[in-house]
Amino acid sequence: MGFAVVMDFMQAAVEQARIAARKGEVPIGAVIVCEGKIIAKAHNMRERKQNALAHAEVLVIDKACRRLKSWRLENCEMYVTLEPCAMCMGAVTNARLRKVYYGALSQTDLNWKTECELVESEECAEILKSFFKAKRV
Repeated sequence: MGFAVVMDFMQAAVEQARIAARKGEVPIGAVIVCEGKIIAKAHNMRERKQNALAHAEVLVIDKACRRLKSWRLENCEMYVTLEPCAMCMGAVTNARLRKVYYGALSQTDLNWKTECELVESEECAEILKSFFKAKRV
């Protein structure tokens, strides 16, 4: 894909970021492209929705999945104005997006730390193993 085309799609993401800024949201915008056409657009909406998951990337993935009637977006690319956070990259990976283009690097220092602890349970592991074993038979 040529640089000019990439920049056109990135500009569409920038427009979404501008919409977010006008609404008082952190100005991050994203679009998803499939077969050379924008199929979904979104911007941050955490404040408006009062939802920690309402990042532009998650919202645009949701729209693209509904548009294509599939959770698999393997023939799609995302254009986003900021390097996706860990949550959003997890969503990108789970949606199987082919490629992500981003316009700026994010800060590596998080402003919040959550403590995590593994509580190993054979039952937790076994339910997953059994499920996938049955799917592959």
